[in-house]
Amino acid sequence: MSVSDSVHATCVAIDGAGVLLRGASGSGKSDLALRLIHDDARVTLVADDLVRLARADDAVMAHAPEAIARRLEVRGLGIVTLPSAQCCTSARIALVVDACRAEAMERLPVAAALRTDLLGCSIARISCDLLSVSAVARIHLALRHFGVT
Repeated sequence: MSVSDSVHATCVAIDGAGVLLRGASGSGKSDLALRLIHDDARVTLVADDLVRLARADDAVMAHAPEAIARRLEVRGLGIVTLPSAQCCTSARIALVVDACRAEAMERLPVAAALRTDLLGCSIARISCDLLSVSAVARIHLALRHFGVT
């Protein structure tokens, strides 16, 4: 990766902390973003489906491409435009969440597995079944565990 890149992902901000949801198409990225935004007024959408990343000093910032800003794909409904109050223009990435099936998740991951490199920055990382009932709680718990919120 260079000092800037675009990734197939979804990003939300929780109390301003960026959470980058990565996974294959259909893995539940947009669905989880919708649940996070719907359940908590402190959560805003940064970008859905395509996220622009840029290195800023020792941080990685996420931005929405202008053409898709404020838009979220909701399966069965289509692409919807969210109210401005539920969106933000950028967020500093604090946590990367990689989609995986529940049975493939390590029960007790080693510390090195809880970090990932993003544009040369070490960022906290977890694996999660994005469609699981506990996914929202896991993300909030991970942010607290890593001292973000």
